[in-house]
Amino acid sequence: MKYRKEIITTAGTLACAIGIGFFMQQGASTPSPEFQGATLINADAAVLDVEEIILTSAEFAEDFVEPTAEETVTLVAAPDIIAPKAEPLAVVQAAATSDVLEVPSADLSTTPEASCEVSATARAVAAAMVKLTLSAPCLPKERVTVHHAGMLFTQSTDDAGALDITIPAMAEDATFVVAFTNGDGAVAQTTVEELRDFDRVALQWKGDTGFELHAREFGADYGSEGHVWSGAMRDMTHAVTGQGGYISLLGDPDVTDGLMAEVYTFPSKSAQISGDVALSVETEVGSNNCGLEIEAQTLQTFSGKDITSRDLTLSVPDCDATGNFLVLNSLFEDLKVAAIN
Repeated sequence: MKYRKEIITTAGTLACAIGIGFFMQQGASTPSPEFQGATLINADAAVLDVEEIILTSAEFAEDFVEPTAEETVTLVAAPDIIAPKAEPLAVVQAAATSDVLEVPSADLSTTPEASCEVSATARAVAAAMVKLTLSAPCLPKERVTVHHAGMLFTQSTDDAGALDITIPAMAEDATFVVAFTNGDGAVAQTTVEELRDFDRVALQWKGDTGFELHAREFGADYGSEGHVWSGAMRDMTHAVTGQGGYISLLGDPDVTDGLMAEVYTFPSKSAQISGDVALSVETEVGSNNCGLEIEAQTLQTFSGKDITSRDLTLSVPDCDATGNFLVLNSLFEDLKVAAIN
């Protein structure tokens, strides 16, 4: 990890809320009154507008004119037919060859206009992850916002208007809403039963604020093997085999003022070691955030049950503190892990 000149520990300004976002899981406990109504500050989340669809059909023209009967045809005698003089066979063949009618070949390059329908599919995969696939043929290289169980992040479609990403599920009955800025979008759903075996925490923010999610497993020091963060993410194989957790990065960093998220996953039901996992949110003071108030939101779920969320507004020191780190240790409930027998 980067060298730390000094670590500044701060509580920031916290506002807590439970059940933030789209399609929160049914059966979640009702939050206390002072926690209700909080949202991710200044998220500018895209909203999927579904307009009424009106079916229409073509009508016949009213000025259709019925054809009249044909007039009587007078037959006249045909002139006498004089048979042509026989020609040699070679002459007839030459004449037939010269009179061949050339028919232009059909143009097969023209194809029907491609459909502009936006569609999405979701499929559960290993480690309680979901494969989300989006098809929007008429929206290539467009900004799109993904909503799932209160988690939001911004992606971009490719040259063909497609998107194919893997997302950590935050709810067993997982619903994903994808929304473009023009109001187009789609919804995909799947069931992730394997989520019962994992605990997850998420940190989400907007723009280049420098936020980072850190997990130090079983007393690990910074920079050691058990320190999991964006600089040492690991992958889902650690969780599948019960060795430890891993970090997923969500969002396109090239999108201006895009929504970003980091998710830490730990295999709570298959861990091979007992102990605690210390969770923290950190940010380095730099030219991108010094002297500003920066905002974020945290989400936490144990085994895919009730999702707890907290909003954070943090005052970053002036630019003469550049290079220092702000560390917040009280935003998550640290994980208590019991090894399997």
